[in-house]
Amino acid sequence: MKRLAPALALCALLVAALPAQAADQPAHLDSYGTKAPYAPGQSARTYQRAPAGFVPVLTENVSRHGSRAASDSEDADLVLALWDRAEADGRLTRRGREFGPKVRALRAAMERVGYGELSGRGTAELKGTAVRLAGRLPSLFAEIARTGERIDVVSSGQGRAVASGDAFAAALGAVDPQLEPLIGETRTDKDLLYFHKAAGGAAYRDYLENDQRLAATLKALTDQPRTHRAATAVLRGLFTAPFVNGLADADRVAAAQAVHNLYAIAPAMSEESPGGRGWGMERYLSAADAAWFGYLGDAEDFYEKGPGFAGSDITYRMAEVLLDDLFATVEAKRDGTSDLGAALRFTHAEELIPLAALMGLPGSTRPVTERRPYTWAGNPWRGAEVAPLGGNIQWDVYERDGRYLVRMLYNEKETAFKAGCRPLTRGSAFYDLDELERCFGRA
Repeated sequence: MKRLAPALALCALLVAALPAQAADQPAHLDSYGTKAPYAPGQSARTYQRAPAGFVPVLTENVSRHGSRAASDSEDADLVLALWDRAEADGRLTRRGREFGPKVRALRAAMERVGYGELSGRGTAELKGTAVRLAGRLPSLFAEIARTGERIDVVSSGQGRAVASGDAFAAALGAVDPQLEPLIGETRTDKDLLYFHKAAGGAAYRDYLENDQRLAATLKALTDQPRTHRAATAVLRGLFTAPFVNGLADADRVAAAQAVHNLYAIAPAMSEESPGGRGWGMERYLSAADAAWFGYLGDAEDFYEKGPGFAGSDITYRMAEVLLDDLFATVEAKRDGTSDLGAALRFTHAEELIPLAALMGLPGSTRPVTERRPYTWAGNPWRGAEVAPLGGNIQWDVYERDGRYLVRMLYNEKETAFKAGCRPLTRGSAFYDLDELERCFGRA
C-alpha cells in the first residue's frame, strides 16, 4: 500500500510513547487476528427468553464471509524463494527442511480452492450459523413457511461473500424444505456491503493512501526492536544463522511476516490439509513471536478499519449506510410495508469492523491518541473477537400488540447495545425499538 513518507518528529513521538512490550502475550486465538476461524460466542441454551407474549417476527444479520484461502500467493512465493536459496546452499535447519514442502502443499491447496475463495471450513462455518439461527427461532421460520414471507439474501458481489450467502441459504432450506422457494437468489449490493470500495468510501480511501499521521503511526509501531528480534527468531528456526544474518533487516521482517501470514491462514484451510488434520504451521514460530506479529496485524486493522484516532470517524462513518439498512428493515416491518421474514447480508472485514465501531460494540469503543498508541495491553480491541472469519451481527425482532423489541447477538453472543441505550430491564438483552431509535438518533 502506497503511503506518504512519515514525519520524523511524529515517528519519534510514537516510538517514545510505546511501552517496552507493546503487546501482552494473548490468548492463543488472538495471534491469528482477523484470520481467526469462527466459533459461536455463547451456548444457545443460555439465551434469555423473550418477555411474555412477544413472538419473533423478523431476523436480520450482517455476516463476514467464512474462512477462505489467502488473497494471493505472495506470502508463500516469498518464503519459498528464500527456502529454495537456502536449500541450494545447504543452509536449512532440520525444521526448515520440512517447512518448504509443507508450504508448497498449502499453496497448492489454496490454488485448488482459488485465492480469496471460500474454503471447506468456511462453508461449514456459514452452514453452522444458519442451522443455529433456525434452531434459535423455530416459530419464526415456521411462520415464514406458513405465510410465504420472503427471505432476502444479499452480498458484496465478491466470490467468497456470494458463496457464503449461498451456503447459508442452502443450510436454511435444508432445515425446512418449505423455506427453499422463499429464499431469494443471492443478489449484489456493493454500495451497502462493499462500501469501502464504492462511492461512499472515497474519503476513506484517501485516508488510507495519503494520511501522514496514519503512515507514521504504522511505521513506528512496526519498526520496533521487538519486531526485528521476533523476525530473526522466526527465521533462525528455519534457516542457519549465516543465511539469516545475510538478509537485510527489512527483508527479514518481510519474510517473518509472510511466515506468520501462512500460520494465520492455515486454520482456514484445515479441511484441505492432508487427512483434514491441519497444517501444523504453529510449529514454525513460537507463541510469543506469533503473538507479536498478530499484534502488529491488529494494529494495522485498528487504525485502518476500527476505532482509530480519537476525534476522527473517517474509518467507520461510511458504515452508516449499513446501520441505516438494519434499522430500515425493522422499521418497515413495524410499519407494515415489508414482507420480509429474514434479511441476510454477507460482506467483509472492511465492513464488519467499521460497523462494530460505529455501533459501539464491545471492544470497539476506545480510539487512541498519538501520544498513547494502540497496544494490546492498553486497549481491548482484538481482530479475532471483533471480526473473525464468519463473524456476524444479528438482530432478532419480536412483536406484541404493535410493540417491537430487538435483541442483538454479536458472534452469536447476546450483546448490549451501546452505552446510553436502555434495555427493557436491567440486564435484559431486549430493547424497545423506539428506545433504539432514540438512542441512535433516528427518532
